[in-house]
Amino acid sequence: MQTNNYTKICDHARKITVLQSTLALLEWDQQTMMPAQAAHYRAEQITFLSGEMHHLRTDKAFGGLLQETVSSDWLCSQDADIQANVHELKREFDKATKIPHSLVERMANACSLGQMTWVDARKTDDFAKFLPTLKLIFDLKREYADAVGYGESRYDALFDDYEPHAQSSKVAVVLRSLCDSLVPLLQKIRDSTDRPNVSVLSRQFPTADQATFGKMAAEKIGFDFQRGRLDVTHHPFCTEMGPNDCRITTRYDEVFFNTAFFGILHEAGHGIYEQGLRSEHYGLPSGKFASLGVHESQSRLWENLVGRNRQFWNHFFPMAQSRFGHALNDISVDEFYRAINDVRPSLIRVEADEVTYDLHIVIRFELELAIINGELDCADLPAAWNEKYEKYLGVTPQNNAQGVMQDIHWSAGLIGYFPTYSLGNLYAAQIFEAATQQLGDLDTMFAKGDFVPLKNWLNQNIHRAGQTLEPAELIRAATGTELSHEPLVKRLTQKYAEVFGIS
Repeated sequence: MQTNNYTKICDHARKITVLQSTLALLEWDQQTMMPAQAAHYRAEQITFLSGEMHHLRTDKAFGGLLQETVSSDWLCSQDADIQANVHELKREFDKATKIPHSLVERMANACSLGQMTWVDARKTDDFAKFLPTLKLIFDLKREYADAVGYGESRYDALFDDYEPHAQSSKVAVVLRSLCDSLVPLLQKIRDSTDRPNVSVLSRQFPTADQATFGKMAAEKIGFDFQRGRLDVTHHPFCTEMGPNDCRITTRYDEVFFNTAFFGILHEAGHGIYEQGLRSEHYGLPSGKFASLGVHESQSRLWENLVGRNRQFWNHFFPMAQSRFGHALNDISVDEFYRAINDVRPSLIRVEADEVTYDLHIVIRFELELAIINGELDCADLPAAWNEKYEKYLGVTPQNNAQGVMQDIHWSAGLIGYFPTYSLGNLYAAQIFEAATQQLGDLDTMFAKGDFVPLKNWLNQNIHRAGQTLEPAELIRAATGTELSHEPLVKRLTQKYAEVFGIS
């Protein structure tokens, strides 16, 4: 009987995933291929599918099966996959049933139109045009948090959507420790007179050549283009529409090398995680990524710990010179390596260096937390944003397109998402340290262009677990340590002491 119930639970969960993946396809198209005039009907499509998906998620018969199974003796005797599937689906069901159907549709509609409004407003630096939609989205997210319920903070109800079981207050403590450690390092770097020549990155790098070179590098580190593709968008992202359909995107700047190349490595890291999940478990928690923090750890690991590694470029720089000879033939691999690892305060999060990146995240975290808690009005966001950039990074945006409107997240309703970026940096440092201890000399492997051992280790220790472990448990199992800022600070301190000649 219980086995039959479990089969019905899995079938229902996979129906939800069919709708979810179809919705992802529409949203991918919205950001890459869709004609601008299609925005309003696309919002109707997304609203309808979101409503249908909510109906399935809150189906009473489905809830009854989950309740009967989760409390049964049968479940206790099953393996970790089955137990995780039932418990996580029950947790998702309980949350979904607390959200009114009308709220689901209103959020979907507001966020679909919000992204289109954001694109237009950003192009013309018109925050006033974006403001009404932004206010609506934050209001709806507060309504959502109140419906779901929360413990310490309303923000935790939103944070849980991206980092299950985490508490924002605990993460805030770790982020504060991280920032307190990075500030003196940043000051030492700023005081150094031994600066990289970053002008070498601002030469002519034709888009077609960047696309070819970036795709080659993504494939080399393990992204499978037979199961995925690379496209262009305003704001790079990775999404999946099935176990063999993972889409990554980037944007190109013909006079700046870093934007597209490291963006491609970053999104390929996300894609490698998606492709590393067990496809036979697709549609179930055991075949789903653990959290966005863990997801981000994979993108940041491949982008920074691998892609900005000296030995990585011992392998790739000759190929880069061959592809971009007119731009790179007169510089050495050492000059290039130092240039791509330059550190200086900047305005744009996605182009920030490793040392300052988490300060960008803290700014966004503090602002959205203040809005959700009713301590800051959306209309005051530009001024608050600029004030914090001056305080944390010593720079001030010249306009709102560079400032408060640079990220797509708030227009898409992704509030509570930003802290997962810093969690990704922290997890990545711990994971890479553990992989090095177990695999040996990764630098020698990278110099030979051999990324298979690291990818396989990640497949086995991070990817295949799915949601059979909570994020904190997964990191503990893979690394033997709790969440800590120390591995990241240690790595950055050692690396940038060499790059900038500081002690």
